[in-house]
Amino acid sequence: MENEQKIRILIIEDDVGFRDLLRIHLSLAGYAPEMAEDGVEGGRALLARPPDLVLCDLNMPFMGGFELLSLMRTDEQTASIPVILLSGRSDGDTMAKAMQLGAADFLTKPVTLEVLMQSIHACLAKGGRKAAELRSA
Repeated sequence: MENEQKIRILIIEDDVGFRDLLRIHLSLAGYAPEMAEDGVEGGRALLARPPDLVLCDLNMPFMGGFELLSLMRTDEQTASIPVILLSGRSDGDTMAKAMQLGAADFLTKPVTLEVLMQSIHACLAKGGRKAAELRSA
């Protein structure tokens, strides 16, 4: 499968070690991961070349996951991109806010590879043109 055919996942994570770990696992799973180290850089990447899915940390410098998700949902170009939020916080208020803002899923760190991949597959299966193209290929 050529790189353009692969499902592109934008990883927005300020922890370089965790970001690299996600990149490696997603590459091995056949995805095309792209990375940003904070919400501002992630926002630029989203507008430059919208991905098929976003994995985004909640707490980052400059712009956090909630702020980025709110902005994404107000922009026609990014409004329908599924976003999986990742956080060390697992309280009900945080999870409820994530869902109210339109997150496709909310995963608590540390997250297992199995749980992460199940979430990615479920979010991609719910929609998106690339997912539909890959299913029919």
